[in-house]
Amino acid sequence: MRDLGVGFRYLLKGQRWVAQHGRQYGFGLLPGLITLVLYGAVLVALAVWGEDAVAWATPFADDWSSPWAGLFRGFLTAVLFALALLLSVVTFTAVTLLVGQPFYENLSEKVDRDVSPDGTAPESGLPLWRDLWISARDGLRIVLRAAVWGVLLFACGFLPVVGQTAVPVIGFFVTGFFLTEELTSVALQRRGVVLRDRLALLRARRTLVWGFGTPLALAFLVPFVAVFLMPGAVAGATLMARDLLGERTAEEDDEDRERKGVTR
Repeated sequence: MRDLGVGFRYLLKGQRWVAQHGRQYGFGLLPGLITLVLYGAVLVALAVWGEDAVAWATPFADDWSSPWAGLFRGFLTAVLFALALLLSVVTFTAVTLLVGQPFYENLSEKVDRDVSPDGTAPESGLPLWRDLWISARDGLRIVLRAAVWGVLLFACGFLPVVGQTAVPVIGFFVTGFFLTEELTSVALQRRGVVLRDRLALLRARRTLVWGFGTPLALAFLVPFVAVFLMPGAVAGATLMARDLLGERTAEEDDEDRERKGVTR
């Protein structure tokens, strides 16, 4: 359970880091704003034409007596919009990271240099187009995994009692896990850690991941919050990636030296 608190502290540390580095924070906002406009346009279109799309997809209900056709199509429209919102939360980070790959790569490197004992940061050594391809490919794999979980949890939502209590909670933990994977991928991919190994690292420290990602998933449900938290989330995920790989920070080295000095 201690890792839950550690994960949450990494989230706070990331927000504090970008607050102290205003220029990096400003550049980090741009990809989120672009993605927000794109997602907003899609959701507005769905709200306006979603009912028409459902009616077109269910011609067999045209001959149903009132009010059953309206209730059935209204239910499907609500389900469609709810799934769109869920996918928006899950995919927002992946799309924003892809749009802002150069911005977040630079931000993550600066965090590494700032906390590294020797002031250096790992580099992938790959050209930008290759990094973008790997990010897009891995992001799509994560989105597909998240979509499968989303469908399963949505189906479980119809179970009496459990569907209205346990399933939403599980959903936030699942969303938090995938959000953390997407965010830590910036630092881990730069270190040459492939998707399979990234998932293994995160599964080995699930409570750490939940402590970081679940509060973030809850915060992302509030409109516009995701945009402002993204730069700090990338910074915090970089710090957590160092922990997952056992990389020390300058702060930890200073604490060790002070402890040894006190002991002597």
